[in-house]
Amino acid sequence: MSSRRPRRWLRRLVVTLVVLGVLAVAVDRAAAWVAENQLATMAEKEAAQYDVRAADTSVKIGGFGFLPQLARERFSKVTLTMKQPTFDSIPAEDLKVELHGVQVPRGLLTRTPGTAVTIDTTDVRLQLSPAELAKLAVRSTGVQGLTLDAVDGKLNAKLSIRGVEAEATLRPQVEKGRIVLTVDELSDAVPSFVRNAVRNQLSRAITLPKLPYGATLKQVSVEGNSIVLTATAADLKFAA
Repeated sequence: MSSRRPRRWLRRLVVTLVVLGVLAVAVDRAAAWVAENQLATMAEKEAAQYDVRAADTSVKIGGFGFLPQLARERFSKVTLTMKQPTFDSIPAEDLKVELHGVQVPRGLLTRTPGTAVTIDTTDVRLQLSPAELAKLAVRSTGVQGLTLDAVDGKLNAKLSIRGVEAEATLRPQVEKGRIVLTVDELSDAVPSFVRNAVRNQLSRAITLPKLPYGATLKQVSVEGNSIVLTATAADLKFAA
């Protein structure tokens, strides 16, 4: 009988520890859910200051353990995702924002008035359709009838200059915070005087509206069938 009692005690201890562990995880996730919803609301409010809207905004707090990070009042990484976003009334395909070094007061959970969240650095990834980039290009460069299409990571253009139809493969680049379309390939059938006109007009910088959270454009790339803008911001602040 005496040999069975220690085993029963050990079994009860293991069960108790497992139950406590499950409860701790549940409490941690419940608190994280509240904080994520609160951060999403604050992020939407701040985004509206830059004329950014979205059908839905969600937040995911990274790192190991929510409550330990909250106790330190600092999250290493927070990911913000906006579905069907628009900026300056321009429809985008996707907007993902990574917040690094997020200072969060404990009052975030209780929604204490005056609570503010500060972020050291912010990385913005904005995905556009080629058609929307074409509209911005026409507005800035004056090239009429310009259409853009992205296929397998290449940006293809069709346009008409001086009555001559031309097709070209373009390489978007960033210069001083604006987008420049550099001609990589142009059909040999295009007359030389038109070729020069195409290169000159497309090389005019495309001015973008203010980006989400006032971020500065750093890179533009073609990924699949989309245009991806990468931008950064520093010392961002979300107010309750």
